[in-house]
Amino acid sequence: MLFQPSRDDVRRFLAESYRRWRAGLPLEPMQAVAAEVIALHPDYFALFDDETRLFRDYTPEDGGVNPFLHLTLHLAVAEQLAIDQPPGIKALYAVRVQKRGDPHEALHDLVEALGVTLFEAQRAGRMPDNDSYLERIRQLP
Repeated sequence: MLFQPSRDDVRRFLAESYRRWRAGLPLEPMQAVAAEVIALHPDYFALFDDETRLFRDYTPEDGGVNPFLHLTLHLAVAEQLAIDQPPGIKALYAVRVQKRGDPHEALHDLVEALGVTLFEAQRAGRMPDNDSYLERIRQLP
């Protein structure tokens, strides 16, 4: 059976990972990955400290990025890099790090490419196209 957490489940997981990380408590392996991603975004810490912000809707009309979507895309990219799936993603990431000179900015390139790929797949009602995803990364300036 496929695990399909709700939006609130994912936000609770991120919040618990943040809370345990900030308190210096032991983390499960996936919580450790989430904490690493959250640590890259100190501007999001306030979200986890204010429960009213944790479960609100974040829409494009708000004029900003949905911080939880951003963090979960980061988690997806971290998993892709850990297992080199789709094949070649690790090498493309290394190229982006070289070009950008900053691993976090290189990660954001992959996050953006993944977001566009997922949006296109959802809009077309099909599975994401790994070849298009990798090509989108290759075409970045």
